[in-house]
Amino acid sequence: MSTDAAGLGRARATAFMLPALVLVVVFLVFPALWTIYLGLTDYRLTGLEAAEPRVVGLENYAAALGDPRFQTSLWLTVAYVGGSAVVGQAGLGFALAWVLRTRTGPLRRLVEGTVLLSWILPSTVVGFLWFALLDRDGGTLNALLGTPGTAWLLDHPLLSIIVFNTWRGTAFSMMLYAAALETVPPSHLETARLAGAGVVQQLRDVVLPHIRRHVLTNLLLISLWTFNDFTPFVLTGGGPEGRSEILPIYVYNVALRGGELGAGAAVSFLILLINLVFALAYLRLLRGRPR
Repeated sequence: MSTDAAGLGRARATAFMLPALVLVVVFLVFPALWTIYLGLTDYRLTGLEAAEPRVVGLENYAAALGDPRFQTSLWLTVAYVGGSAVVGQAGLGFALAWVLRTRTGPLRRLVEGTVLLSWILPSTVVGFLWFALLDRDGGTLNALLGTPGTAWLLDHPLLSIIVFNTWRGTAFSMMLYAAALETVPPSHLETARLAGAGVVQQLRDVVLPHIRRHVLTNLLLISLWTFNDFTPFVLTGGGPEGRSEILPIYVYNVALRGGELGAGAAVSFLILLINLVFALAYLRLLRGRPR
């Protein structure tokens, strides 16, 4: 009987892997294939199309790509990812990690604890907390700023969910960058300081080239998580007038509220393709030679 590196034998190794493979097929592969199939049909929640769906080919995809509402949702999602993930979480996470790297004592523990608390709380709970914070009547933010009656979620919906997601997800970036900064040899930074390099030059010429792969890995993960994030629905429901209707909320409104499961499945597959483009672009950069 042939054996693998662990000496289990092919049959026993397959037996160990089989339960995991079954779970992958049942919960990942089958739903993905079923979504692709639904996207090619006019399947609905109710009516004749629910009982006898027809295969319509690429009509759902053509309708989605030509829908101004989908195009608006796509650009809102790009702005949401760029503002809250790339600029917000990655930028703020790195800034906190850089400032705290040499700090000790209760202040550091307080900042780290506060940031981590925002990350470990359930997303729905955080969403309702922020809803209370930004509420027009009796909201905490209006009380602090002395601006009673200001409707942040109605007047600035996209900015509100960007700030909300930045606060919620910064902890991951902060922890990853904190670990990455530990790998930067202190002697390199000391040499740069002795050579007269300022903080910006140290970051540009020493730190960022050294942690380049960590930066790209972090950007890949938080970009994909944010692109598929549904939590802003708790705050705005995609409104007002679609001004915060990012793609996951758009799919929900089309598939469940509108009952058009086929159209919703087609948009879901388009989101998968966009995620794939994101991932391939980051992986291409990741494979590039460091400076």
